[in-house]
Amino acid sequence: MDGADLQATWCATLVDQWVRCGLRHVFVAPGSRSTPLAVAFAGRVELRLEVFHDERSAAFAALGAGLTTGVPAAVLCTSGTAATHFHAAVVEAGLAGVPLLVLTADRPPELHGVGAAQTIDQHRLYGDAVRWFADLAPAEPSDRLAWRALAAEAWRRAGGPRPGAVHLNVGLREPLLGTPGELPPAVAWPGPTAAPVPDDAVLDQLADALRVRRGVIVAGHGVDDPDAVARLAAALGWPVLADARSRCRTLPGAVAAFDAVLRHPGFAAGHRPDAVLQLGMPPASKVLGQWLAAAPDCVHLAVSPAGLVSDPWLLGTRQVHSAIGSLADALAGRCGSAADPRWLDEWQHAAAVADHAIDRALGGGCGEPAVARRLSRLPADRHLVVSSSMPVRDLEWFGAPGPGPVVHANRGANGIDGVVATAIGVASTGAPTVALLGDLAWCHDASSLTALARRVLDLTVVVVDNDGGGIFSFLPQRAALDHERFERLFGTPHGTDVVGLARAHGLTADTLTDPCRLGDAGRPGSGVRMWRVASDREANVAEHRRVHEAVNAALDAAGLGG
Repeated sequence: MDGADLQATWCATLVDQWVRCGLRHVFVAPGSRSTPLAVAFAGRVELRLEVFHDERSAAFAALGAGLTTGVPAAVLCTSGTAATHFHAAVVEAGLAGVPLLVLTADRPPELHGVGAAQTIDQHRLYGDAVRWFADLAPAEPSDRLAWRALAAEAWRRAGGPRPGAVHLNVGLREPLLGTPGELPPAVAWPGPTAAPVPDDAVLDQLADALRVRRGVIVAGHGVDDPDAVARLAAALGWPVLADARSRCRTLPGAVAAFDAVLRHPGFAAGHRPDAVLQLGMPPASKVLGQWLAAAPDCVHLAVSPAGLVSDPWLLGTRQVHSAIGSLADALAGRCGSAADPRWLDEWQHAAAVADHAIDRALGGGCGEPAVARRLSRLPADRHLVVSSSMPVRDLEWFGAPGPGPVVHANRGANGIDGVVATAIGVASTGAPTVALLGDLAWCHDASSLTALARRVLDLTVVVVDNDGGGIFSFLPQRAALDHERFERLFGTPHGTDVVGLARAHGLTADTLTDPCRLGDAGRPGSGVRMWRVASDREANVAEHRRVHEAVNAALDAAGLGG
């Protein structure tokens, strides 16, 4: 077998093993050096393969597929600076615990250090952001029996108890096209390994810590079994402060409007907890963090299924690494309720009052909070991708209780990059998808619009256009700086016609005038389209203030202010 055929057999073997392990989604940025792997992927009918003209877009799309399925997607690029554009998505995957198989083609060793084109040092290119790295020398016949084991190990590391990105840097020699021969025997794949549950002694300690009169469960992204959380909450007699990403807003004790309720000084001071059980990643709410930090004697426990540390408010939180559903059921069987019988009722009453006040304050409007609330009521068969900055906060603060779409957000590193690409990746799994993002995130990810109109997806992108960075208008910089300096450094108006940008890429795009049309966003069979929602940064700040004041007044009127 000549070198080209051996190389083709090697790549086909890696791909075959990953398909056997469960790989279904592959995202490729075109290039020459990656040809043997690209051809091997393209030859498998089990795979959905999406090609992106930009490597950063390809990587974030693969991240979106991993977010949706919980299974690693593969992303492939050629050698050189192409590989550097994967870095942001690799970082996000590591911090958010999203499985990702990162494949970078590389020149063979003899072409390094001699000025060969498209050749950089790709060894450990992403540093500690990956769970595992392997530098693969070009194929040799003597390595044939190790090919499948390496592929299986990469898959295990990417999707195991501590999921994240795995980087394989693959050395490939010319000629790059060959014919695969007989593949080595398959390696058995035992299936994914779940995060372990603590032993009985630790479970007993945790149960003892949770026997308090006043406690809350904070549920965020990472909850794998909302019903188990409901059973634990019922056993404890605690409310569940449910982030939109937790899938827990339908639970009997859920409090969706926790941020709005905790903005009331009297209610917040009168309802400080004795214990907090944080399940998954924490919500974005700074108000929640400040409320928890104001209870220094409170017991804080954080459960992460991905082995990630979660103590952003520096509370000295005890970290527990476990599958959330299994741990919740184990604790529910050990915890008898010691809660004040009025505790849960007061939280639920406050939540109902706040939700009614939010509905009345927003009415039939089309402002930024109203758009987030409308999208939170999309059917459960849809997926909603929200950008960091204001969209994720608006959904957290103003999202409605009860059933709604499956919510995704890149909250590991909390960047606004790659939001459109992430939504494309979510939609590529077959999920009818809506993305809610600001105009800066839209412009920042404009490269993902290339060929988007040709993709067979159900994807609606809703762009809130306030001509700049709307979140900065809520920060101290707005009051501390004069208008001109603030606008130059933070407001950053760009003047881009966001609808025109979409149409230039062949997309159907309009400015939304009837907010009721949002109910059709992302419906199956709708294809790809973009809606612009016109906004004003100063008016948006005022609307947020008005809604929060309406909730405070409603809580006062209901006698829940203390």
